[in-house]
Amino acid sequence: MAEGYAKSGNQWAASYQGWRNVAAQPYVSDTHGARYVNNYANDIGADNYALFEEAGPAPVGTVLAKDSFTVTAGGRVGAGPLFLMEKMEAGFDPDTGDWRYTLIMPSGKVIGATGGKGAARVEFCAECHLGVEEYDSRFFLDEEYRAQ
Repeated sequence: MAEGYAKSGNQWAASYQGWRNVAAQPYVSDTHGARYVNNYANDIGADNYALFEEAGPAPVGTVLAKDSFTVTAGGRVGAGPLFLMEKMEAGFDPDTGDWRYTLIMPSGKVIGATGGKGAARVEFCAECHLGVEEYDSRFFLDEEYRAQ
């Protein structure tokens, strides 16, 4: 999957699989199209994000990545989009809590990025994540899926 995402030219798409995965295993995320996802955090944000509800605000420069895939009843696996959240400097976009959301298809096509081309296509990301403003717009895994 990462090879396809990397075709986007996005700096994070090529490196996210080397980051800390805070999920013990892939799990189904209804808010990401009922696909299986993994939760990665870069070095800047990993220790903070792994505190889950106790984390407090994310440090500027935190990048969270969710790759996704589906599995058919017959066992065929299909790559899904890569979802990225990047904590930007204060004032980047107060309407998103200063997060840049980026959506990349398995082919590497960038569907949209906050403040960039196709921004309207990722507004739903910010709208959903703003539902958890008390956690700096971050959802956290159910305890059963958290890496120890």
